[in-house]
Amino acid sequence: MRDFHKFIDGFKNFRRYYYDAEVDYYAALRDGQHPRALVIACSDSRADPALVMGCDPGDIFVVRNVANLVPHASEAGRGDAVLAVLEYGIRHLKVEHIIVLGHSCCGGIHALMHPEATPPDSHVAHWVAIARPALDRLNDTDELDAAAHRRNCEEAAVLLSVENLLSYPWIQRRVAEHRLSLHAWYFDMEIGDLLAYFPDTECFESLHEHGLHRDISGLGPYLRRLAEDG
Repeated sequence: MRDFHKFIDGFKNFRRYYYDAEVDYYAALRDGQHPRALVIACSDSRADPALVMGCDPGDIFVVRNVANLVPHASEAGRGDAVLAVLEYGIRHLKVEHIIVLGHSCCGGIHALMHPEATPPDSHVAHWVAIARPALDRLNDTDELDAAAHRRNCEEAAVLLSVENLLSYPWIQRRVAEHRLSLHAWYFDMEIGDLLAYFPDTECFESLHEHGLHRDISGLGPYLRRLAEDG
């Protein structure tokens, strides 16, 4: 019950220091939302995208799931929450950016890499199997220790979700028309840093250290390379 009292006290603080202090701002939000970015993040309680990115209400449209995954169009089922958010965010809210936000110490990726620890008929095992291609890409070449291997898989899963976004023609068309930019980001909880994938170096680099001096407008070169390879 102590946690629930914390939540109630937290709402009181929110009401006092945010809602009541920004009456006009919240009045405007009642008329509608106009987020510029849609974020696909993990459900992990330690990696809240709004907190990590310092967002105000109305800044981002968010869907969270285990391991921040996007199913490929060929595998998506009816009633998929991720697709519902993508459709609403892109077609109705006209978001200009999609950020796939992964993170370190991801339990979903751990479950993918250690299937023996998860019952095969579990919802978690079925869901994280979406990222199996990301793991398969690493198996033949990755000879690093367990922690580094998991880190590589977490990053690869972020890029796989970006690729899967392009399996939907209505998303691919908007990207091709430069009406929508895709971004691959990674929150390193162990050192408190936010990284982005830069196509020119083909790796994730710190936005804090390099973001002001690099093009972070999207994954254009990476996506063009995917199209050429595909």
